[in-house]
Amino acid sequence: MLRLIYQLYRIYIYFVRPVTVGVRVILLKGASVLLVRQTYMDGWYLPGGGMKKHETFDQAARREAREEVGAEIKSLALVGAYSNFGEWKSDHNIVFSSTQFKLSGDHDHEIAELRFFPLDALPSGLWPPHRRRLDAYRLARKRSQPRNASGLDPTDVTRFGEW
Repeated sequence: MLRLIYQLYRIYIYFVRPVTVGVRVILLKGASVLLVRQTYMDGWYLPGGGMKKHETFDQAARREAREEVGAEIKSLALVGAYSNFGEWKSDHNIVFSSTQFKLSGDHDHEIAELRFFPLDALPSGLWPPHRRRLDAYRLARKRSQPRNASGLDPTDVTRFGEW
């Protein structure tokens, strides 16, 4: 049923072409990242989703992490802002990271599976934009340049760009 709803949503996007804004969260435990498989789309994704009215980016990221994977986030750091204009979209995502969170063991009915993967051994089927964000994050952590609270080089131009 969720797959059908998702396909109807894609038809809606084609005709209406709304501007959408969402959030994604890189949840890290050591050198591993938490990824989800959704019930209505194939592949692995970073937890996240759309924003609600009158919600800040921070609030949306915390809510989506809590709803999707049962994560209570203590602190968040901005990773970047990315846009996607493919498939008739005007889709914008704000990406955060967190190493300070607790998992309750509960997750949303839209999530088929959640699992930690080593950053240097990401699964096949990981959605390409999420792979690019995680590859950039992993490489930035390895550099010896100064970093901000998100663990990224503050001069890194990949912090903003195409999703």
